[in-house]
Amino acid sequence: MARMRLQKLLSERGVASRRKAEDLIEQGKVRVNGHPAKLGDSADPYKDLVTVSGQKLPPSASFVYIMLHKPRGVVTTLQDEKGRRCVAELVRDAGVRVFPVGRLDRDSEGLLLLTNDGDFANAIMHPASHVPKRYRVTLRAAISDEQILKFEEGIPLDGRKTAPAELTVVSKEPERSVVEIVLYEGRNRQIRRMCEAMGLQVARLRRVSIGGVKLGMLPAGKWRYLEPKEVRTLVQA
Repeated sequence: MARMRLQKLLSERGVASRRKAEDLIEQGKVRVNGHPAKLGDSADPYKDLVTVSGQKLPPSASFVYIMLHKPRGVVTTLQDEKGRRCVAELVRDAGVRVFPVGRLDRDSEGLLLLTNDGDFANAIMHPASHVPKRYRVTLRAAISDEQILKFEEGIPLDGRKTAPAELTVVSKEPERSVVEIVLYEGRNRQIRRMCEAMGLQVARLRRVSIGGVKLGMLPAGKWRYLEPKEVRTLVQA
């Protein structure tokens, strides 16, 4: 493939408009093979490594798929009327407007997907999809075998029993338990509400994977593009 002006390449990959791409180049956020780019530079997208704010260009010209490690205290919205910090601020340097796939409440943290692909988002969130979501949860109590059984069998919430879930005890002490929970549905604040119904208090809740795609070592507040194989894994899930 012939070389292409960087602003055109960034525009075609959905990172930014050509004008915004020029701004990113002037700000020193665009690099080609590790070297800062200048206005007028070009690259071969199949031979050169082009990065924007340290991130490789997304593989798709149409859609962008992002993994964000949402920190505690950040709300899963694009804009908040109360002036609270939003996830949109954390992915602003992606250069393209994306929206969250599902949500994590303000006090929860971990893996959050964002995209501009509506069909992909609907497939992940649709109740019939049953995409597994894994959480690491710290409780301020020792969980009992009876509570584990109730959690796995389902608990009535809003007049409807929750779907069967998986719960594995990672560690247990007299005043503290760490458990891993896998949900196959996504009701609002479901884990916290299930725990409250059993008299358990959640000290920390972190989502660590969705449909086989893992958060890994991505630092809190940082994001990266999903690899093509990760997108395929989620679609297949």
